[in-house]
Amino acid sequence: MNCLWGSRRGAKGHRSEYATVEDFRNVFTEEMNKLHLLALLLTGDEGKAQQCFVAGIEDSVSSNSVFRDWAHSWAKRTIIKNAIEAIQPRPSVPGDFSRTTLQKNRTLPSSSALHVELQRVLALEDLDRFVFVMSVLEGYSEKECSLLLGCSPLEVHDARTRALDYIAAQNSSAVFEAQVNGGIATDAATMGEPHFVQARSF
Repeated sequence: MNCLWGSRRGAKGHRSEYATVEDFRNVFTEEMNKLHLLALLLTGDEGKAQQCFVAGIEDSVSSNSVFRDWAHSWAKRTIIKNAIEAIQPRPSVPGDFSRTTLQKNRTLPSSSALHVELQRVLALEDLDRFVFVMSVLEGYSEKECSLLLGCSPLEVHDARTRALDYIAAQNSSAVFEAQVNGGIATDAATMGEPHFVQARSF
């Protein structure tokens, strides 16, 4: 697991090994942008991301027996767990339009404020997005994702595959478009009709 519960039992001299309220506050202050981005990528909604970030702070500072070295991982974990509770991602069911409605009602930052790769992640269906962020970006195993998300390992595996396929397809499309646009020039002598500057192999 990325983070485990510790124990305060033992010699008094070892109590300093555990994270304090101040340690967690420092983590959320120093890593504010990264942790908020994690919340946004998971929830896909600006408002819910803010709520998960604040809830993550509250849950972290009230945690007991967390080793100081794990404070950063624990902070991320609280955000992930709050995001799961807020969105409740689940596999798509044919004929269930509730997820589509929720997707359309999401509030996101303007597209110009987000890098194109982040926009592609946010375009994923809820479960696929959670699995992608948790397994690919945060390094959780499929088993850990299964336990946290409350779905089967097969559903996690399928969601990861769909997400990776979608991201790869979008990247390939973007590269193709860039190559085409970069290879087209306008010549006034041909009345503005575009032509390829040089042959390109795709």
